[in-house]
Amino acid sequence: MKFLDQAKIFLASGAGGNGCVGFRREKFLEFGGPDGGDGGNGGDVIFEAARNLNTLIDFRYRQHFKAERGVDGSGRQCAGRNGKDLIIKVPVGTEIMSEDRESVLADLSEDGQRLVLLKGGNGGFGNTHFKGPSNQAPDYAKPGQPPQELWVWLRLKLIADVGLVGLPNAGKSTFLSVVTRARPKIGDYPFTTLHPNLGVASVGEFEFIIADIPGLIEGAHEGVGLGDRFLGHIERCAALLHLVDGTQEDVATAYKVVRRELKAYGGGLARKKEIVALNKCDALDEGTRKKRFDALTKASRKTVHILSGVSGEGRDEMIAILARLVQASREAEKGPVIDNTWNKDGQGM
Repeated sequence: MKFLDQAKIFLASGAGGNGCVGFRREKFLEFGGPDGGDGGNGGDVIFEAARNLNTLIDFRYRQHFKAERGVDGSGRQCAGRNGKDLIIKVPVGTEIMSEDRESVLADLSEDGQRLVLLKGGNGGFGNTHFKGPSNQAPDYAKPGQPPQELWVWLRLKLIADVGLVGLPNAGKSTFLSVVTRARPKIGDYPFTTLHPNLGVASVGEFEFIIADIPGLIEGAHEGVGLGDRFLGHIERCAALLHLVDGTQEDVATAYKVVRRELKAYGGGLARKKEIVALNKCDALDEGTRKKRFDALTKASRKTVHILSGVSGEGRDEMIAILARLVQASREAEKGPVIDNTWNKDGQGM
């Protein structure tokens, strides 16, 4: 299935049905009076987050969505049927943005979460509503309210616990393939990864999700290479694993380039917990490994870990570190447990 993480669509709720102008006409009933029914309400436009979806590809082939119109009222005080709601299912992690992309209208981040984005128009009153002592035969009714219409952008941000960042060909896809069951495309050339990939890693019974995004290059925030459009997929991550290719000469510059792009993008990425790893160390001799390890440590001013996706060196230790970070983040999100149980004297029980 082709991956698509942005789509522009047109939405319209259902218009309300018109009220009916009707009069009762029956044999042996001299003064029948008005009996026009009300129009039905128009359908709402509802978004629902579904975990079994992982791309917005369906919105490439259909861009216009309209809810059902309410049915007009009829005689004998029969109200029109309400229009059916239009339920649009989107992947978990989808943001609904205004047409100018300046504001976020909704963020569907939980499975089954629902949002009524556009309300259907109310049905118009029939002439029965307007009868009274001073107006016993009203000959008018109200039309239904018009629908609400809106152009919106859908933007998918994958729900992941750990994000992999680095220059192209840093070994991110290989790492994902050896620690999860994901099978991303792997090649010995830059930009092998053209769209984000997800994989589930586990330590014992504890599981967490790792996201691999296309590599960044200098000037990505200005649209160079694949740009920075995929960085949104790691905004929700608890931590970033920054992989630096140990086989290149200047590992310090490689690290700094990616850090500059994260800062230029914003979204809090530069402030996230970062784990730095010197990757592809199976291809280095001891002298070269130490030299580049020291250079990366000096540039990052962080603890640098040794990794190799091919030989598996440092893999288990890295997964354990990431699992602890994710677990701590999930516990922090739950917050402290507050005891709200009190006895009649106002003392905690």
